Amino acid sequence: MAGSVRSDARRNREKLLEVATAAFAAAAGRPVSLESIARDAGVGIGTLYRHFPNREALVEAIYRTELAEVAAAAEQLLQRHPPKTALRRWMDRYADFVAAKRGMAESLHAMFDSGAMQPSQTRDSIAGAADLLLQAGARDGSLRADVQADDVVSSLIGIFLASGSPEQTSRLLDLLVAGIAVANR
Repeated sequence: MAGSVRSDARRNREKLLEVATAAFAAAAGRPVSLESIARDAGVGIGTLYRHFPNREALVEAIYRTELAEVAAAAEQLLQRHPPKTALRRWMDRYADFVAAKRGMAESLHAMFDSGAMQPSQTRDSIAGAADLLLQAGARDGSLRADVQADDVVSSLIGIFLASGSPEQTSRLLDLLVAGIAVANR
């Protein structure tokens, strides 16, 4: 019986994270009710608070889960696509991650201010994924070997901050990849 309770608890936690991630992504900066997250996940508010004692704990769990998925996506994409294509698709995945976090901005700031997570952890994770893609492209000759992952991450952050629409973001990401690509490849 104890095993089923643990599996139920794990399923509840996963469902809460799934629903909360979608709710914050759709919020576009508007407040998200924890009660509505619990209701949409099919659990009581007490269950939400058992897993996540406050909004910041929920946001931190979403952020860490999504960040790990973005980093892991680089390797997964390389298994299915040539490095240049994998890089561009990974950039889209990272753009989605950044856009979804806008609804959690206040809680993320509190998390970083409290020291629960350091901005450098995020940057290191993203730079590691970019480096994996860049090295694969340098090996197959499709991407320039002199491009630094940290420079790509800085460029991506600039694009995400400056872009006025998803369409513009896509065009700017295409330009970035074109600048990293080896000519005639």
